[in-house]
Amino acid sequence: MEILSAKNISFTYPLEETPALRNVDFHIHKGEFVVMCGASGSGKSTLLHLIKQEIAPHGQLAGTMFYKGEPLHNETPPQDIGIVFQDPENQIVMENVMEELLFGMENKGYRTAVMRKKVAEMTHYFGLSHLLNKRTSELSGGEKQMVNLVSVLLLDPDLLLLDEPTAQLDPIAAKEFIQTLAQLNREFGMTILMVEHRLEELFAVADRVLVLDQGMKKMDEQPREAVAMLQDHPVLQYFLPSSSRLFLHYESEVIPENIPITVREGRDWLRTKHVDSREISQIEEHSAPYLTLNEIDFQYKRNTSPILHNLSLTVKKGELLAILGANGTGKSTLLKVIAGILRQQHGKIVINGEKTKKLESGAVSYLPQNPALYFLEDTLIAEYKQIIKKHKQENGEAQIHNLLSKFGLTALKDRHPADLSGGELQKAALLGTILENPAILLIDEPTKGLDPFSKRMFGDLLGDLRNQGLTIVMVTHDVEFAANYATRCSMLFQGDVSITESTSDFFKANTYYTTVMNRISRKTSATPVITMEEAKDNWHVQKKSSSS
Repeated sequence: MEILSAKNISFTYPLEETPALRNVDFHIHKGEFVVMCGASGSGKSTLLHLIKQEIAPHGQLAGTMFYKGEPLHNETPPQDIGIVFQDPENQIVMENVMEELLFGMENKGYRTAVMRKKVAEMTHYFGLSHLLNKRTSELSGGEKQMVNLVSVLLLDPDLLLLDEPTAQLDPIAAKEFIQTLAQLNREFGMTILMVEHRLEELFAVADRVLVLDQGMKKMDEQPREAVAMLQDHPVLQYFLPSSSRLFLHYESEVIPENIPITVREGRDWLRTKHVDSREISQIEEHSAPYLTLNEIDFQYKRNTSPILHNLSLTVKKGELLAILGANGTGKSTLLKVIAGILRQQHGKIVINGEKTKKLESGAVSYLPQNPALYFLEDTLIAEYKQIIKKHKQENGEAQIHNLLSKFGLTALKDRHPADLSGGELQKAALLGTILENPAILLIDEPTKGLDPFSKRMFGDLLGDLRNQGLTIVMVTHDVEFAANYATRCSMLFQGDVSITESTSDFFKANTYYTTVMNRISRKTSATPVITMEEAKDNWHVQKKSSSS
């Protein structure tokens, strides 16, 4: 039975000539799990928000959306469509977890006895009982997102919409969240439409993959069929699971039903092959220390547990150091302390031999998790011109246009920041930060909202900046991005840096907090690798002989 469909949906934002969506058709049946993906700005979030009428964007809409056989855009929006957003902070409204869970039901007029029964059932089922009396501000990102999900489920939706819900979750929390969604779909028949860039886990649980490209439907296929059709696409091939891309690189004859889409399937395929591997040499960087933190302590309030405790860390000049760790371990706090936004209670920070108090303005640039906070002007180009004026940049105009082209933002330079998609906004803020020409760049979750192809472009740009002498400290949950572009990685645990190693050593030594390629190659005849590029450069894969 069809629950949601679209017929010739087109949508254009106010003051825009190019439509965000063009003649999009799709059909979703009750109980299906559909993943919608595409490059940043392809119209995914716009389409999702048009389905949830209460948050539908303003603009010119053509075509018709149907929900349970009735036109969707009428005066009374359906009450059984739930949505979970990318940023858990934007959805939570109450100070206490119990109050947050009750909030939606109270607004709908549920009786007290019904609310208590539903909350008791849900919190036991999802294992949230220990959080009920906590303040929502004290929750980790994964806990906040689970509270958001349960708050929506308490309203008994028939259709669940999710807009990049794992973007701010660490890898383990993201995996658990996706497993929860798969369970809701398989065991309880929940219909799910999910927009996501992190697709490694999702191809395995999705019934279909809906791909948008420049506002149009590119395809709507089962996962393995979608992989086969996208393998040669110049941009969308990078959206495919690592196991699929590895298979497609080495196999000349591709039958869709044989394409692996999970880690286990990729490992099973690799075990059928004979792999000649060369040992991967590690290039050690001997740059001098540039940023040093000695015995840093920080707490937000007296008589509370410290967020950072006796933390010491050294960053080398010209490197890209990735700081990883679970949600709530103090990674963002650490960046703010380095940037001088927060002041440590104990310890000292030295940059290039100088205490931070004596540094020139602009020596350190910081980009927060929420890029919307970065902008003050009404358009991107106005913002960038103010930056080069403030920092007295030579050839500033040329640099602006060069970076706009590199980031694929030239067509958006006259757009208001609030009118950009999440990925576009992230790229726009990063561009502005780079224009400040700092000695040290601090970036908090820079790949949040970026599609896989944009991540590659951004990673290459960071490499160019490093070659020009920029030192970069990055907080991230994106282990795949860190594996491809970081020089070293640090793990933050209980307020201190538990270990700092070369990127290769860091991920190869980890069992769970590691890359998909490392999990695929582990316990096979191949030399373990952490990235696809390592495999391509160091493996020669052949079919095993019958005598093997």
